[in-house]
Amino acid sequence: MKSKIEIIRFLELAGDLSVIDVRAPSEYNAGHIPRAVNIPLFTDIEREKVGTSYTKEGRLKAVLKGLELTGPSMHLKLAEALKLTVERRLLAYCWRGGMRSEAMAWLFSLGGIETEILDGGYKSYRHHVLENLSAARKMIILGGLTGSGKTRILRHISEAGHQVTDLEQLANHKGSAFGSLGQSSQPSTEHFANLMFDNMRNYNPGRPLWLEDESSNIGNVFLPEEFYRNMQMNPAIVLLMDREIRLPALVNDYAGYSRQELIGAIARIKSRLGGENTREAIQAIGNGDFLKAAGILLSYYDKAYMYGLKKRQGKEIIYIETRTDDIKINTLEVLDAAERIKW
Repeated sequence: MKSKIEIIRFLELAGDLSVIDVRAPSEYNAGHIPRAVNIPLFTDIEREKVGTSYTKEGRLKAVLKGLELTGPSMHLKLAEALKLTVERRLLAYCWRGGMRSEAMAWLFSLGGIETEILDGGYKSYRHHVLENLSAARKMIILGGLTGSGKTRILRHISEAGHQVTDLEQLANHKGSAFGSLGQSSQPSTEHFANLMFDNMRNYNPGRPLWLEDESSNIGNVFLPEEFYRNMQMNPAIVLLMDREIRLPALVNDYAGYSRQELIGAIARIKSRLGGENTREAIQAIGNGDFLKAAGILLSYYDKAYMYGLKKRQGKEIIYIETRTDDIKINTLEVLDAAERIKW
């Protein structure tokens, strides 16, 4: 049978039980609770037909239309749910925790499955996510010039037991015009926030959260406004590494991509790079001179980053000048700097 539970308890149980999103595929694809499985009551077309019926003919006609459309596929939905049960228990949600999740819970009960419904549905989950991400929290922002190895340093900091969230990994994008190379498709901005919350929700709020310095957007997805503002207000540790040390790493990271992909990425920033620099960079790529191309691009990115750094509102910025690209050495320098932060 069915019972409704609030969001905190729902997420606690989701650690052990399968979660079923019964909304239409397009709703699910726009954003969902991470690891939830989509067993939709209606397809997108069916949902549109039921909605039209409700608007023109009322609730009862819409219910009858829904039964007409879904009846032939009900056994398939139940069969899929049975494969996902843990001790014949499931969690389910729709948009508001109403008719769709209740209908599916009834269907699942025919297979002996006890289904608990999220009270308020996905809407209550989104409210919980945005409320959590908007809350003030202690952060340490790791900044630095392009090619400084910030992502790898954060990985070492995580392995040392600190709380780290890799926003670029969650966004499937490395942040620059070249950030989509080698990446899978990006989530929606809505689902990106869900992934952020899921990653951070069990962190200790009394300990700082480590993040890489980012713009308000990472590729095509945007950070929640209050979360980004919080990032800007927290202390930052900034690596300053000589460009001659950074250049070989950048060439190593990007020279493996096709020349067409690299030229396409350069074209995306041509208005900011300038006509002459764009032509020279593209020509260097065409000639296989990746070091020259990287140098041209690095000059642009370094200026842009330092300009953005001056606009930062945070209470403290600690600069670290390093003459090595040794990740272990730089990680120790960063952790030592973190000890000097005045909270």
